[in-house]
Amino acid sequence: MWHANAAMRRDQLTLVTTTGEHVINIEVAETDQEKALGLMFRTSLGDGNGMLFPYAPPQEVAMWMRNTFIPLDMVFIRADGIVHRIEARTEILSDTTIRSNGQVSAVLELAGGAAERLGLK
Repeated sequence: MWHANAAMRRDQLTLVTTTGEHVINIEVAETDQEKALGLMFRTSLGDGNGMLFPYAPPQEVAMWMRNTFIPLDMVFIRADGIVHRIEARTEILSDTTIRSNGQVSAVLELAGGAAERLGLK
């Protein structure tokens, strides 16, 4: 049986931007259950932390902010590792669907405003 407090795999991801390289400590949401839970019910997310949602094969992805208490930047990433688009400072607790608007192989969730601070475009 799967529990909400089960630990996801942890890793590091290096983002390369015009401001340099930024190492982010990530949790990886690999299973359907982990992806469904995401960052729900959390009350904080440090600047150097995030959650990665990998998708294989690349596909159109839809996310939402249900039960999510902190604003997030959703970074939609193409298969070649390039940012496809960013949904900045998402609305907390919203059921509004946030779409990738194209084929992506991952979504990186960061604390709201982090993408801009890191120079992600």
